[in-house]
Amino acid sequence: MATILLQDKEIGGLQVLKDGQWFKVPIIPDAIFVNAGDQVEIMSNGMLRSPVHRVVPNSERERISVAIFCLPDPENEIGPAPELISDGQPQLYKKVKNYLSHFCHYYERGESALPSVKV
Repeated sequence: MATILLQDKEIGGLQVLKDGQWFKVPIIPDAIFVNAGDQVEIMSNGMLRSPVHRVVPNSERERISVAIFCLPDPENEIGPAPELISDGQPQLYKKVKNYLSHFCHYYERGESALPSVKV
C-alpha cells in the first residue's frame, strides 16, 4: 500500500519512528506527502522502506487532511521485482497474495506483518 496525503496547511500531527524516537513530519503547504507502505517495500525488495508512523491528535485545534490509499487487487500476487534481485542483492521477501488481510491480522496484535513475509 502507498498512502498519498494532503496535510492540513497549519495543524500537524504526522510523526515517523526512527531509531526508537518519534519525529514530527514538517508541514509543507500544498505539498503531497507519499508514504511508501509495506507492499511498496516488498515490491522494491527493501530499497524503499515502509516507515512506522502515527498521527497525534491536537486537542486545541481541528485538523483536516485528505488521504488516499493505493493497493493492488487482493487476488494479485506481489513480490520483489525481478530486476531488483541479483547476486549482490538477494530476494528479501516472499511473494504474497492479499497482503492487506495479512497486514490487518498483525496490526490488530500491534505487530508489523513485514517480518512474516521475509525470506
